[in-house]
Amino acid sequence: MSSPERLLEILTNKGAVLPEWKDAVASVDRKLFVPDTIEVDDRPLSRGERPERWLTVVYGDLPLVTQINDGKDLGEDAYRLPTSSSSMPSLMLEMLQLLDVHEGHRVMDAGAGTGYNLAWLAHRLGSGDVFGIDVDPAIVGQAIKNLASAGYSPHVVCGDAEKGYPDGAPYDRWLATFTVPEIPYAWVEQTPAGRIVAPWGGSYHSYSFAVLDVRDGVAEGRFSGYPAFMRSRTNRPPRGYLHDFLHHQDDAVRSTTTVSPRDLEAEYEAKFFIGLGLRDAWSLLVEAHDGSDEATLWVLADDRKSWASVDYVPGHDTFTVEQYGPRRLWDEVEAGYRKWEALGRPDRDRAGLTVTRDGQRVWLDTPDNTIT
Repeated sequence: MSSPERLLEILTNKGAVLPEWKDAVASVDRKLFVPDTIEVDDRPLSRGERPERWLTVVYGDLPLVTQINDGKDLGEDAYRLPTSSSSMPSLMLEMLQLLDVHEGHRVMDAGAGTGYNLAWLAHRLGSGDVFGIDVDPAIVGQAIKNLASAGYSPHVVCGDAEKGYPDGAPYDRWLATFTVPEIPYAWVEQTPAGRIVAPWGGSYHSYSFAVLDVRDGVAEGRFSGYPAFMRSRTNRPPRGYLHDFLHHQDDAVRSTTTVSPRDLEAEYEAKFFIGLGLRDAWSLLVEAHDGSDEATLWVLADDRKSWASVDYVPGHDTFTVEQYGPRRLWDEVEAGYRKWEALGRPDRDRAGLTVTRDGQRVWLDTPDNTIT
């Protein structure tokens, strides 16, 4: 069975359905918000070629990539960067739970995508109190068509979501479905007495929701969840194949470290705190794929000028490091790791975020204990 009822059953069995959103999940047909060709597990899936499989994934609790490379054909050999999607329904419900939506609220959904989340909101709140914004006119146009086919007509506009949409303000709730390294103050201004929920973080670690309540021009709150969302297009760093970031390998500086790269890559708490200082570089763990359990952790600067690698070999407690460029990226990673240790290896749940007109700061335990 492939239907909205099947999706509701899956989400119910996972304990993901909130009572107040159950009717929206059952009533809004996800099929109307998904194009005929999507990507699942990094592979294209065509409705025309595999209709039963297409329906199965559409009514499954799965994220579906609906656009690659901003909709541009860059050739078969180009790096395929997902640039729009229909989010995993259970994750959508997690966001909505954090958002704490109530009848009568005026809600902005920044990053309209396919319009599926907007339809859930419109079903519960009414189209007149729901707004959406997206930077891509093609996505906006398609979202409006999708919503109309499902019987909804929220206000969806094309624009830079980081600047917000003052014409619809004030909002009671602001939801972003793309990752930002900083919460734009425009969102605080346009949600003056409400709540903001947004995927937050820099290139090194971006797997957190910032859940902020706004009062007297200040947004403040803590972090939750482990979401994986695409970056905002207006400040998106370049991505590509590993070889796009590597150069001057013969000129690399060698050293060693006692920090296990494999253990570090699995330590989300440490990575969160390292990422507070390392905002503009990302990591990639590459397995040996020969049964050895060996691996190489790469740290790559967004500007492609610097890189570092750390080789993991099982049974060893010292690991070889290579670094090149104006920055010593592994040294930055390790310094962040040692700082986290000096703080007592805190969990991310102890951290919070404050956003003012002057910028944002992260604190530990209490807002007066700023750590970055």
